[in-house]
Amino acid sequence: MSEISYPDRLAALRAILTEHCLDGFVVPHADAQQNEFLPPNAERLLWLTGFNGSAGAAVVLHDQAAIFVDGRYTLQVRDQVDEELYSFHHLVEEPVAAWLGSVLSQGAKLGFDPWLHTQAQRDRIEKAVTAAGAEFVPVSDNPIDVAWHDRPLPPAAPVVPHEARFAGRSSTDKRADLSASLRENGLDAVVLTQPDSIAWLLNVRGGDIDYTPLPLSFAIVHADRDLDWFVAPEKLSDELLAHLGNGVAVHKPAAFGAGLDGLAENYVWACPDSAAAWVFERLSQASAKISRGEDPVTLSKAIKNETELTGTRAAHMRDGGALAGFLHWLSVNAPGDDIDELSAAAKLATFRTPGEHFRDLSFGTISGSGPNGAIVHYRVTEVTNRKLGEGELYLVDSGAQYLDGTTDVTRTVAIGIPTDEMRDRFTRVLKGHIALATLRFPPGTTGGQIDVLARQALWNAGLDYDHGTGHGVGSYLGVHEGPQRISKVGATTPLQPGMIISNEPGFYKEGAFGIRIENLVAVREASDIPGGEWPMLGFETLTLAPIDRSLIDKSLLTLDEHGWLDRYHARVCEEIGPLIEDAAREWLLAVTAPLGD
Repeated sequence: MSEISYPDRLAALRAILTEHCLDGFVVPHADAQQNEFLPPNAERLLWLTGFNGSAGAAVVLHDQAAIFVDGRYTLQVRDQVDEELYSFHHLVEEPVAAWLGSVLSQGAKLGFDPWLHTQAQRDRIEKAVTAAGAEFVPVSDNPIDVAWHDRPLPPAAPVVPHEARFAGRSSTDKRADLSASLRENGLDAVVLTQPDSIAWLLNVRGGDIDYTPLPLSFAIVHADRDLDWFVAPEKLSDELLAHLGNGVAVHKPAAFGAGLDGLAENYVWACPDSAAAWVFERLSQASAKISRGEDPVTLSKAIKNETELTGTRAAHMRDGGALAGFLHWLSVNAPGDDIDELSAAAKLATFRTPGEHFRDLSFGTISGSGPNGAIVHYRVTEVTNRKLGEGELYLVDSGAQYLDGTTDVTRTVAIGIPTDEMRDRFTRVLKGHIALATLRFPPGTTGGQIDVLARQALWNAGLDYDHGTGHGVGSYLGVHEGPQRISKVGATTPLQPGMIISNEPGFYKEGAFGIRIENLVAVREASDIPGGEWPMLGFETLTLAPIDRSLIDKSLLTLDEHGWLDRYHARVCEEIGPLIEDAAREWLLAVTAPLGD
């Protein structure tokens, strides 16, 4: 069968909407569990539009269509989506709800799949739609699925135990704490729909999502410690069932609705920001008394225990050795006739895969040369692939999944001699990175309160970047996890000891180059302040990889910043030097030498 063009896909969707007496339909980048990375059968937005980013939405009306993406994808969406078919909008500056309020006509019926919108998303959009005199209509059969004739089958990867030597706590203890919290709050049960919460709670991992070791499932945890797990039984082995132990009852996913019905008249906790609107509708139909709140597992999972922190330190040391080996290889071979974005990314993977406890990459490597580096979440393809050119910058953002930790690191490298502009911008990004790395802050401080420090040196030059500065990271789980983050907006959760978060300011010059310096850090208590009277927190840098000194304008660094870089490089050399081959070790000694005057 020949490939269906994007105009024909849009036309097919509109024809189905007409059949169902709908005036439009919302197509989010989402699945029933609201994963960031979707299984192939849930890539509806990609199928319809060609956009393959990890965040976005489209709205299709009979006379127009629009696509919404955040600041990471404003360049990418224009390369991937036909502007003759869709208008482009910023997901934050002009959200879907606001746009709908301005374009819907009186009496219009806008359809949505209640499995693909959280209750909070539904509430926001429905408010705008209703204010426009239109109706937001739940649709039981997603029209994309009707039009998508060769849609892949759902994933069915095996579920495996995650050993206590990596998890640090038993599932029994975690479930006991959660059930106690339910009882303390006068609740009978909590509905969990986020696969990472369930995987962490049960100490299991899977492979239903690319790069993230998750089984897709749902769960209901009861105040008496019992747990109903709704997961495809063919994914479970006898070993896994023995690992679960008593107190966990396994059901087919199709029984999830009946499980919610069984909570009739119960006091039930559900998260409107992560659970599908369908879940809330089903609970309401069962006359459950719904208590809306954040997923109670999210914060517990974010605060890593000592076993997890020890594991992630070990994982980052091995990962740093792999990255140093790659950067040495790059210094010897680039630029070269056969060195391009695809081959460089593939080469980096060969350094990581032999590592102890390695299981997968933690996301698709962002390998961007020259102007492609200015696309924040660039995904290289055979069409966009370009060579690493002399006098250009190469940005590589990559990471790995190890049984004992998840890594995510970005380095920007000069291929040849950088320009003064490149060095100025890189140094300003570095100053922001160091400002966060060395920060001391009181308990209760949020990521939103410290984001400005990463941007100050850029702001002083009239520059900025359109993405967050830091995201939470899991322990052999998601490379992006909440609730912690460092960002201008939405970063309201206090940073707490044990949290792992990225430190990744950047700068992007469209059509020219991109710069990002990313390390992962762990929040820790700061007891090293002479004369300090208040308790303070700080960051422990986990990532170990050299920062390109040829891109640094030393005149822009303070003495303290200069000292931080030299100390960091000395630590990198000491800790990962023994892990790499002789030639790479000699190179590492040179590139981590003191910066000098």
